[in-house]
Amino acid sequence: MNAAVRWLAGLPAYLWSGWGAVASLLLCLALWEWLAGFYGELILPDPRAALSTLAGLLAGGGAWSELGITARRALAGFVLALAAGSALGLAAGLSMTAAMMSRPVVTVLIGTPPIAWLVLALLWFGAGDGTPVFTVFVAAFPVIFVGAMQGARTVDGQLAELAAAYRLPARMRLTDVYLPHVLSYLFPAWITALGISWKVVVMAELLATSDGVGAALAVTRSHLDTAATLAWILAVVGTLLAVEYLLLEPLKRAVERWRSTT
Repeated sequence: MNAAVRWLAGLPAYLWSGWGAVASLLLCLALWEWLAGFYGELILPDPRAALSTLAGLLAGGGAWSELGITARRALAGFVLALAAGSALGLAAGLSMTAAMMSRPVVTVLIGTPPIAWLVLALLWFGAGDGTPVFTVFVAAFPVIFVGAMQGARTVDGQLAELAAAYRLPARMRLTDVYLPHVLSYLFPAWITALGISWKVVVMAELLATSDGVGAALAVTRSHLDTAATLAWILAVVGTLLAVEYLLLEPLKRAVERWRSTT
């Protein structure tokens, strides 16, 4: 109950602190408006046309199901990558041998284009949920793995020795010494991987499935409907921003507030 009250009390300040992000989005809309006037409606409809088309798609009800399918696939692959990448990255960061052995594997995973993994996933899993989820997992995993490994490797050794010298309890060492430092590396990696997940899942759906936002984009491409294409892109970006700023960012701020009080 107290946590909910504190969250509600801090909500106005959190919303006000997002003015920079809002200003950035407004600048993007202004640039979009200018480019639309330069290229014309056939090539690039203005934001109002795209937003009007998006409102129509949402009002019709079909867009919600497509967005839900895409979000489910993106979050499934992201959560799997988050769990595996964080755990294995932390383990590798605690061992120099493991870190050296994992380095070429991570290089291969990062260097291989997602489209190559998508083709392999189609051969392995077919045109179902497994293909986009697997492609998202492979694309997001190395980013989270590297963040977790760097967080574990760069823990202040002197601080750890001081904690050992004072015989701090294991729980206190974890919460006061290791966890705050590691999270400062993990959160940026998670947010980056989340953005990658959304991009990759739409690409996978475009080429491999008959539902989801990617499949809807394939239909708008075949109809040469630029306004509908932009509307779907806005829907995906809006969903991504909602997940980041309503879920990950408040969690990050809560952790940073906890660090400042310890």
